[in-house]
Amino acid sequence: MRKYGFGVDVGGTTVKLGLFELTGELLESWEIPTRRENAGAAILPDIAASIDAKIAQKGLRREDIAGVGLGVPGPVLADGTVRRCVNLGWGVFNVSDELSKLLGLPVRAGNDANVAALGEQWQGGGRGFQNLVMVTLGTGVGGGILLNGRVVPGVHGAGGEIGHMVMAPDEPDPCGCGKRGHLEQYASATGTVRLARRALAQSGAPSVLRETDELTCERVFTAAKAGDALASEITDTFCRTLAAALANIAAVIDPEVFVIGGGVSKAGEFLRAGVERHFRALAFHACEDTKIVLAGLGADAGMYGAAALLLQ
Repeated sequence: MRKYGFGVDVGGTTVKLGLFELTGELLESWEIPTRRENAGAAILPDIAASIDAKIAQKGLRREDIAGVGLGVPGPVLADGTVRRCVNLGWGVFNVSDELSKLLGLPVRAGNDANVAALGEQWQGGGRGFQNLVMVTLGTGVGGGILLNGRVVPGVHGAGGEIGHMVMAPDEPDPCGCGKRGHLEQYASATGTVRLARRALAQSGAPSVLRETDELTCERVFTAAKAGDALASEITDTFCRTLAAALANIAAVIDPEVFVIGGGVSKAGEFLRAGVERHFRALAFHACEDTKIVLAGLGADAGMYGAAALLLQ
């Protein structure tokens, strides 16, 4: 019986790797740099070499290894075909097949946010739920959908791209994708800073935010927690916009729970409670009691979820 698996979370700066028992126990984790030069040509060979070295170091038998799960920052089709990962320099190719050839092991791949949702469902804040939506709040906004315990990748590999839900079609500023009024323009780290700059320019109200050398999402939330009125308006806009998006999702998916993760989720209960308050007011009555919880695995969610792909 196969006992082990590797979970790999490919980021723009580093690749996080973990050796897991298939029961869910993380035995060891480590990182390697993401070498993006030459259209990311070295990324998969580097991952293969690192896993081969760990297998040799631990004295593992390949027949005891179920395979490798891989989370990548871009759309991934069910067969493992990546449809451009801009942050890595990748075009269109089958990442599962390529890594499998290098390692001689089965490989399953998925979008990083979908994979993070699977990790939280397996061993994190969504544990015990079979139908959940994870929202990752970082530089942008990502998402992952699980129905009956299985990832919903979508026909084009874009299932769960909730950061690009249109919340304000009349928004004058473009989203990073080029379109306008998307959720991540309001409910992300960069979106918070954008809202803060706009508020400071449009209002003469006093605020500690005027005294800071560098506006950051963390400073805006810290000021709001301390009672700064202008910062509170900004974070309330953040929470209300995110809650509206979740209310729309609930009316379509009707999940058991929303799991909020990503760097911005370090704002903790202040953020969760703010989103929940607006969600209760906005959601369709049949969905208004949907649970909203914080993620439990932090930056390791993608690594856990990648390993969990091997169980699907």
